[in-house]
Amino acid sequence: MPVRIRSRRWAVASAVLLVASAVLPHTAGAAPPGHRPAGDGLSAVIRYTEYGIPHIVAEDYASLGFGNGWAQAEDVVCALAEAFVTVRGERSRHFGARAAPNPYASTATTNLASDLYYRGVRDAGTVERLMKVPAPAGPSREAAELGRGWAAGYNAWLRQRRITDPACANTDWVGPVTAVDVAALDFSFSVLGGQGLGIDGITAARPPRTGAPSAVAEPAVAPATAGGAGERGSNAVAFSGSTTESGRGLFLGNPHFPWQGEQRFWQSQQTIPGELNVAGGSLLGSTTVSIGYNAHIAWSHTVATGVARNLYQLALDPADPTAYFVDGRRERMTRRTVTVPVKDGSPVTRAQWWTRYGPVLTSLGGDMTLPWTGTTAYALNDPNAVNLRGSDTALGLSRARSTHEILTALHRTQGLPWANTIAADSGGHTLFTQSQVLPRITDDLVRRCSTPLGRTTYPASGLAVLDGARSTCTPGTDADAVQPGIFGPAALPVLKDTPYVENSNDSAWLTHADRPITGYPRIFGTVGTPRSLRTRGAIDDISAMARRGALTVADLQRQQFANRVPAGDLAAAETARACAALPGGSAVSSTGRTVDVTGACRVLARWDRTMKTHSRGALLFDRFWRRLLATVPEADLWTVPFSPSDPVHTPNTLNTTTPGFARALADAVAELRAAGIALDSELGEHQFVTRNGQRIPVPGGTHPLGVWNTIEADWHPMAGGYTEVPFGSSHIQAVGWDGSGCPVARTLLTYSQSPNPRSPHFSDQTTLFSTGHWVTSRFCERDILDSPGLRTLSVREKPNSERNAH
Repeated sequence: MPVRIRSRRWAVASAVLLVASAVLPHTAGAAPPGHRPAGDGLSAVIRYTEYGIPHIVAEDYASLGFGNGWAQAEDVVCALAEAFVTVRGERSRHFGARAAPNPYASTATTNLASDLYYRGVRDAGTVERLMKVPAPAGPSREAAELGRGWAAGYNAWLRQRRITDPACANTDWVGPVTAVDVAALDFSFSVLGGQGLGIDGITAARPPRTGAPSAVAEPAVAPATAGGAGERGSNAVAFSGSTTESGRGLFLGNPHFPWQGEQRFWQSQQTIPGELNVAGGSLLGSTTVSIGYNAHIAWSHTVATGVARNLYQLALDPADPTAYFVDGRRERMTRRTVTVPVKDGSPVTRAQWWTRYGPVLTSLGGDMTLPWTGTTAYALNDPNAVNLRGSDTALGLSRARSTHEILTALHRTQGLPWANTIAADSGGHTLFTQSQVLPRITDDLVRRCSTPLGRTTYPASGLAVLDGARSTCTPGTDADAVQPGIFGPAALPVLKDTPYVENSNDSAWLTHADRPITGYPRIFGTVGTPRSLRTRGAIDDISAMARRGALTVADLQRQQFANRVPAGDLAAAETARACAALPGGSAVSSTGRTVDVTGACRVLARWDRTMKTHSRGALLFDRFWRRLLATVPEADLWTVPFSPSDPVHTPNTLNTTTPGFARALADAVAELRAAGIALDSELGEHQFVTRNGQRIPVPGGTHPLGVWNTIEADWHPMAGGYTEVPFGSSHIQAVGWDGSGCPVARTLLTYSQSPNPRSPHFSDQTTLFSTGHWVTSRFCERDILDSPGLRTLSVREKPNSERNAH
C-alpha cells in the first residue's frame, strides 16, 4: 500500500509539472530570472486545496500577478470592483452622492467626499507620477510587473467567467482595470493614516470671503486624536528558540481588520520556482502577501502608535485667504478643481486648496475641527502620500530567510505606512520593529516650532502642529532615509532576539516586559504610560508561556482561542461582591428606574471569565463593562493607580463606590431584560453571524475587555444581540518549524475566503472559527498533492485575436 500511495503522489506531481510546463511559456533569453518582457502572453497554474485556498505557480512576476488577479476575482470580484470604483472617484456616479462608503474602509462620510478626494488624486496624476519614481524611492521592476499582471489576470477573469455573486451581478460598475487602478488601491492603503483620515476636511475646505468680517474660530480637539490607521488593530507574538520545544522560532499573528469590503484578507500561496515561495493573507487587490510565512520565516504587522502625519498652521495674507507667508514671503495656494459625476443628478464641481506642505483641511479624523479664518488655515503633511513602496516591502519579507533579512528588507524599502513588524525564524530568532514611514519630527523640533494647538496635541497624542510661517520648521532628512522628510532606519525602535516580542497596538515601550524600548520621539508613541487591557493580558499570558518553555504550535493555537477576559479577571469578583452588597439587591438606572440586580450578582459570580461561545455571564459582564467605561472616567475606575514600575498589573482593584458602578450594572440588567435576553444566556446565542440563513456563533470579545481574540460586533438587542460581525480577528496564523524544510503552520480566515453566498467557501472557515478549529497549511509540494479533492486550473491571457473574436 505505501508503494502505491507514493506512486500515485509522484504521478500526480508529474502531471501537474507537465501542465505547468505546457502553460508557462519560457521568457525571452534576454530577460532576467522572474521577469517577462511586456507584450508576452501571461499564464499561471492555480491549484486549489481545502477551503478554496489557491496555490499559484508562475514562471515570472508578471505571470504570478496574472494568476493572483484571476484567483482574487474568482473569490471576491464584487468587493474588488467596488474598491476600484472608490479609487477612481466614481461612487457617486453608481451609488449616489449622499450614501456613505463602508465606514471600515474609509473615513469619508459620504460618497461625494470620497469621490472628490480620489478623483482629485486621479486628476493630478499622483499615482502615475509615483509609479515612475525609480527604485528604491519608487516601485521596483518586480512590483511593477506584479501590478501589470494582476490587472491582466483580473480582466481575463471578467472576460472568461460569469459573475454569480448577487452583490454585483448584472451591474454597470464592474469592468476592466489598469495597472494604475491597482497602484491606486495601494496608494489608498498607504494614506490611511494621513490624507485618508482627512478626506472630509480636505474636500470641505473653503476659504472665507475676502472682505467679510473675520469670525473668531478656534480649533476643537477631542482627547483621542492620535496615530495609526483608524480603528484597525492586531496582536502578534514571536517566541525565540530558547522557549520552544524544537529550539526554533514560533509565531502567532492575529490581525483585527474589517470583515467586509476591500480591507478583507484573502489567502493564497504564491510561487515562482527558484525565486519566491510564500503563503499567507493579502489585503484585497494587493499583488503580494501582506502577512505570512515561508520555509524560513513568519511575520505579521500590528497597527503602530506612530502618527504618520502632522499639521502646519498657516499665517494667511489678510487681503487674500488663499495666500500664506513663509519666511516673510507670500505664496499662493494651488487651486485644484475637481468634478464628480453623480447618479441621477448634475455633476458636482468643487475646489481643493494645496500648499507646499499638502492640502488645506478643516477637520481631521472626525474628532478635530480646524477652522479656515481670514488669518489662519491648516495644511496636512502626509509623507505616505509619496510612498508607493508597500509592495516592495512585502516582497522583501516574502523572500527573507531570517529575521535579519526581514530587517534588511524593511530598511531597504521603507514602505510600511502605519504598521509595526513582528517576526520569528527557523533559526530561533525574534524581531520587533516599528519600521514605519513617519514625518521626521523630533521632540526638539516640536519645542522650537509648535503652535499653541500643537502644545496640546503633541503630548496628548503625538500629533504635531508646527509653525508653517518658518521654513526651519519643516522636518529634516536622515541620511539613511529613502525619501526626504522621514526618519531613517537608524532612528526606528527595534528589539531583537529576546525570549519573546509582543505587540497589541500599544507603543514599542513594552514589547518585552523586562526589556522596555525607550529613547524614541513622542511621534512614535509613549513611554511609561498605562497599557491597554489587551496588552496587559497578552504580556501576562506570553511571559508565562515563555517561562514555562517547551512551546509548540499547539500552545499558540490554545492562546488564540483561550478567549480570556483580562477585565473580568481584574473586576468580575469585585463586581459580584459589590452587587450582592447593594441595599435591597437593587440599583438605580440612568433613567431613574430601580432595577432588581440580584440575579446578575449570581451570574457574574459563576462566570468563567472567558468570551467562549458557551460562556454564561460573558454577555452580561460585557454590557456592564461597556456602560461603566462610557460613564466613569479612567481616573475614577480603579483604586490602585498606574505605576510605571509595574505596568502589566496596574491599575487594578475596581472602584465599586463610584455612583457610575451601580448605575452601569442596573442599565446592563435592564437592557438585557428589555430585549428578552436571559442574564445567564450563552454568549454564542447572542454573538453570531448569519450565513445563508444559518446562525454561526462567534467567540471573542471587544478590545476594552482585553480579549486577545478581538471581535467588535454591532449591538442589535431586539435582533438577538451582537449580529453580523463587521470587524475583528481576520487572517490568523500559528507557525513553527521542525527541521523538515516545511513550515508547521495552522491558519484561519475567520470570515472565509469568499463573500459570495453562492461560493462553497462562503462560510466554511467561519464554522471552524466558531468551534476553535484550524486549517492545516499545505505549503510543501507533497502536502499540496495529498490534498483531497485537489483541483488544478491552468489560466492564461487570450491573444488579441481571440479577444477580438469575442
